[in-house]
Amino acid sequence: MRGKLYVLSGPSGVGKGTLREHALNNLQNLVYSISCTTRSPRAGEVDGREYRFLTREKFEEYISKNLFLEYAHVFNRDFYGTLKQDVINELEAGHDVLLEIDVQGALQVKEKMPEAVLIFVAPPSVEELEKRLTGRKTESPEVVKRRLETAINELKLKDKYDYVIINDKLENACDELRKIIL
Repeated sequence: MRGKLYVLSGPSGVGKGTLREHALNNLQNLVYSISCTTRSPRAGEVDGREYRFLTREKFEEYISKNLFLEYAHVFNRDFYGTLKQDVINELEAGHDVLLEIDVQGALQVKEKMPEAVLIFVAPPSVEELEKRLTGRKTESPEVVKRRLETAINELKLKDKYDYVIINDKLENACDELRKIIL
């Protein structure tokens, strides 16, 4: 039996990665499709584990060959994308696949694979999201400001999703995601 495709997205800093990890650790038939990116690895990241780190030239070659299910040019800097064949191979093997991608990518996936289940993760408030982004201390105030502006626009698109999870309490959000997938 063919697996199901689940797409987890929402604003930066909302907790998608934490929810993804919880789902992957607690649901047996669920696999994660590793995205490609042109950004540099962060400390501790390993090629092929968090992302496939590609040169811009290689990424653009993959675009020209139509190898991506979805891709995005984020903040006019880096490219991120999901290889189509990776997802198809897992689905055909009977595995449920989880993608953690940005909002524009999620909408591209829904266009190409209408059976995909889109799950939007939202913060309890924009103020709480700002606290989370600032608390990470991984980005400059300018980047945090840009991420918040993007988040406000992304929140306007949540009605295009099949499900919305408000990540106010991690335990509740994890439970909601598990119920959706099961």
